[in-house]
Amino acid sequence: MKRISYVILACCLLFPFSSAFAADALNSGDTAWMIVATALVMVMTPAGLALFYGGMSRYKNLLNTFAMTFVAYCLGSVIWMMWGYTLAFGPDKAGIVGGLENLFLCGIGVNSLSGTIPTYVFVVFQMTFAAITVALVLGSIVDRMKFSSWIVFTVLWLTFIYSPIAHWVWGGGWMAKMGALDFAGGTVVHINAGVAGLVLSLVLGKRIGYGKEAMFPSSISLTALGAALLWFGWFGFNAGSELAADGVAASAFLVTNTSAAMGALGWMFVEWWVTKKPTVLGIASGVVAGLVAITPAAGFVDLFASLVIGLIAGILGFFSVSVLKNKIGYDDSLDAFGVHGMCGMWGALATGVFANPAINEVGRGLLFGNPKQLYVQVLSIAGTILFTAVGTLIVVYVTRFITGGLRVDEENEIIGLDNTIHGERAFEID
Repeated sequence: MKRISYVILACCLLFPFSSAFAADALNSGDTAWMIVATALVMVMTPAGLALFYGGMSRYKNLLNTFAMTFVAYCLGSVIWMMWGYTLAFGPDKAGIVGGLENLFLCGIGVNSLSGTIPTYVFVVFQMTFAAITVALVLGSIVDRMKFSSWIVFTVLWLTFIYSPIAHWVWGGGWMAKMGALDFAGGTVVHINAGVAGLVLSLVLGKRIGYGKEAMFPSSISLTALGAALLWFGWFGFNAGSELAADGVAASAFLVTNTSAAMGALGWMFVEWWVTKKPTVLGIASGVVAGLVAITPAAGFVDLFASLVIGLIAGILGFFSVSVLKNKIGYDDSLDAFGVHGMCGMWGALATGVFANPAINEVGRGLLFGNPKQLYVQVLSIAGTILFTAVGTLIVVYVTRFITGGLRVDEENEIIGLDNTIHGERAFEID
């Protein structure tokens, strides 16, 4: 009996310690960093992307571009909490989509954890990814899409295209089971958005006067400022995707900055060589190209790889928007496909080549003895392109059926959407 009493006493004494130890699974450092990272990614959409896209749009459509970016973020914020999160991160259903167990965040409380951070923080962090992805699509169709149609498209696309692909890669779906590497969104965000933008632009058709008259950006200054804010927010985008304040996050931070800088330099020098003028728009676009390409690789590659990835992204981005678009003849207004789609594909492939187990033991690429990883990356790219292209086409036609049309009428397009849709104008023009 005496021995049993000692055992009971020991258990009672250890119980509070055990409870405290369990509570320590919540890491305050990781949590603080992820809250900051989430705020950084939030800045990317209604500030960085709005300025970046708004400055490239024509003066008569600048506010419309701002409005469509803002409403994409607002809709993404609400849809994600109601059903987007559970479709992406709910219990796996056949590797295709998450279950509805977390509908309206049901079953998630203030004490719920995702790794070492509160699940609520993880939910909001992932929400910012969903919102910016659909906002990126906008770059392909500014100047000509109905505001009401954009709203319906955003709701449907986030539900039926973005959420399933996010589940495939990050929620335990078939790509994750296959071993595809996408640290922060090469397939989920950039290829997805770029291909969707291309499909939507092809269905909408070219802008009136496209290829026949000059379509000058409203303000390169705004675009440059937007690129700087995107660069700033991208540290949260990439380094935050580690979901912890550790060495991998630090490495992701470092290679993100390096790739962006190399992208800018690559675009600038090749444009200078081809056109004899190093434009500010080209430098800003090169920054974004470098950021896009490093996104899937950020937590897997070293400094040398980031130099190569960024440089090639800048060159690829330039030729995609100056040569490829002209040869094919599509009207991708702000080059969402040329920058995000093409550089996203390069980044996903590069991850399969340069993934270094010394940086992250999860990834081992071609150069480190695993040629299969490159094959897996190709499959993930092809799967994303196919699903996004077909799925977006269906969403576009459903949107057109619901709203009675996708495109503004000819008169409104000529006058400008700031005035005809919003009753405002960005600049006072004499």
